[in-house]
Amino acid sequence: MVIDGMDVPEDGIQPVDQVGVLLLLAAQGDQQAFARLYDLLSPRVFGLILRVLVDRSQSEEVLQEVFLEVWQSAGRFTPNRGQGRAWILTIAHRRAVDRVRSAQASRDRDISAGFRDLEVAHDGVSEQVELKIAGERVTEALSTLPEAQREAITLAYFGGYSQSEIAVLVGAPLGTVKTRMRDGLSRLRVQMGVTA
Repeated sequence: MVIDGMDVPEDGIQPVDQVGVLLLLAAQGDQQAFARLYDLLSPRVFGLILRVLVDRSQSEEVLQEVFLEVWQSAGRFTPNRGQGRAWILTIAHRRAVDRVRSAQASRDRDISAGFRDLEVAHDGVSEQVELKIAGERVTEALSTLPEAQREAITLAYFGGYSQSEIAVLVGAPLGTVKTRMRDGLSRLRVQMGVTA
């Protein structure tokens, strides 16, 4: 049985990370493996980027940047440190957040140089910026979590996986995944200063 790039044997043997295998092959210059990797993950990666950026055309650009980086840095993927899918989704999320930060810095420069009027009519842009800034705070808080907790939360909230699917993807019992998510979310609340 295959679940999102993971070969899950029905006899209880450790699942095979197909994405990780494709990354290792791409690191050796295997273009067909990279093409399969792109076909397998590009819809999910695009969805993640689009949720962060909202703008479709910018999301398409970032998608291409992500897969270019994956092709160029596949040799840095270490299978014993996590799943291939999580590694790629992390790259995608970082690239999307970088794009948000770059756009914000550009707007700040324009405003300080007097190129943009501070009294712009309300068109939802300020709300989008506030959401982006909140997203950046979450990203920074996520970086303080232990790898196992960060991976589980990233797969759930940015990858759209259920806890059961995450358990299969990371090769851990469902109870362990639930604990990682509960503890990770608790730590995130503290990091973000959420009291309710």
